[in-house]
Amino acid sequence: MAHVRITEESEIPLLGSLYFGIIDRGTNILQVRPSCGCNLNCPFCSVDAGPESKTRATSYEVDMEYLLGAVEEIAQFKGEGVECHIDSPGEPLMYHRLPELVAALRRIECVKTISLQTNGTLLDAAKIAALESGGLDRINLSLHAIDPAIARTLAGVDWFDIDQVMNAARSVAQSRIDLLIAPVFIPGINDAEIPKLIRFAQECGAGRRFPPLGIQKFEHYRYGRSPKGVKAQNWWQFFNRSIKQWEKESGLVLRLDAKRDFGTVRRQFVPLAFSKGEKVTVEIRAPGWIHGEMLGVARNRVVSVYNCEKETGQVRVKIVSTKHNIYTGMPV
Repeated sequence: MAHVRITEESEIPLLGSLYFGIIDRGTNILQVRPSCGCNLNCPFCSVDAGPESKTRATSYEVDMEYLLGAVEEIAQFKGEGVECHIDSPGEPLMYHRLPELVAALRRIECVKTISLQTNGTLLDAAKIAALESGGLDRINLSLHAIDPAIARTLAGVDWFDIDQVMNAARSVAQSRIDLLIAPVFIPGINDAEIPKLIRFAQECGAGRRFPPLGIQKFEHYRYGRSPKGVKAQNWWQFFNRSIKQWEKESGLVLRLDAKRDFGTVRRQFVPLAFSKGEKVTVEIRAPGWIHGEMLGVARNRVVSVYNCEKETGQVRVKIVSTKHNIYTGMPV
């Protein structure tokens, strides 16, 4: 697998890619993606990440100072009350400067909230203390089962230790960092585990400032993994058959509201650099996330070019998607 270090000198922008940098979805939340490595092989992974990936060709790591400069610029554009949500197509704690990144984000004037998505396997007392000291507000913990066998199956690795992750969760809940348990509900696999996770969240002290749980709906993705025989619910089924029943059993409000629960509000998008259907010339700068993909650059944006035969030089492409300032194109 190729490894690409993204620095200012690389001339690879930090807007336009799903895999690294910054994603703007038109709210006061900025997704901050410093790297994309993963240590698990979850069988429901939406992007086929992890050591046993069959499609992934490249990993990326962003220079921290380069990333901070871009965050500061976009945060100023967004205005007061920005949340920086540190996530990844993999496990963000594999980024070796993550506590430093948190502390530096805290010093950006417009940033109000800093949150982190993690599978918890790399959380220990020292890491939690460093994140707490840096000013992290919330950890969203991707924990999908409490039964050890099911938890290992859903992690996709034999070494997964549910007791270690649960102990880390308790330590987070006892710190100044808020804890949100964020399981993915996979029908037919972890149905009986969701009520256990709800009870665990209640017992360990999750959700002092934010909700204690954020239960996610399993989806099938083109380049992701899906457990055999699992059929995704539609949103009506998820809310009215699953969430509603768990709310009744637990007495908790589990259907979350972005504005009420997280202070998420609409904010102006960073202006689009391209329009859908437009034909542009991009300069190939790096291999893409999957085989057959390359990363092109034009107008200070990254464009993921699928079915690209050239590994260097210029390619004429048709922009096929611009959603959320994430650009994809096809050679023409």
